[in-house]
Amino acid sequence: MSIKPAKTLDARGKFCPIPVMETAKAITQINVGDVLEVLATDPAADPDIKAWAKRMGHEVISAEKTPEGHLRILVRRLK
Repeated sequence: MSIKPAKTLDARGKFCPIPVMETAKAITQINVGDVLEVLATDPAADPDIKAWAKRMGHEVISAEKTPEGHLRILVRRLK
């Protein structure tokens, strides 16, 4: 199943805490139920965004390393 994100946040080249801060801002720019795609190169972005999403009540659908070597995290806005 392919999920089409409503918005893509490119946080590649940015380091903690910037990817999480930008994710928090970007999630407000999509509708409830839509998916935000986050691209990041900071390895800490994976656990940080997962912890943030859990705390804020959103769902991390997937977090994977792409063939290009960066992280691709899909977050569904739940509220």
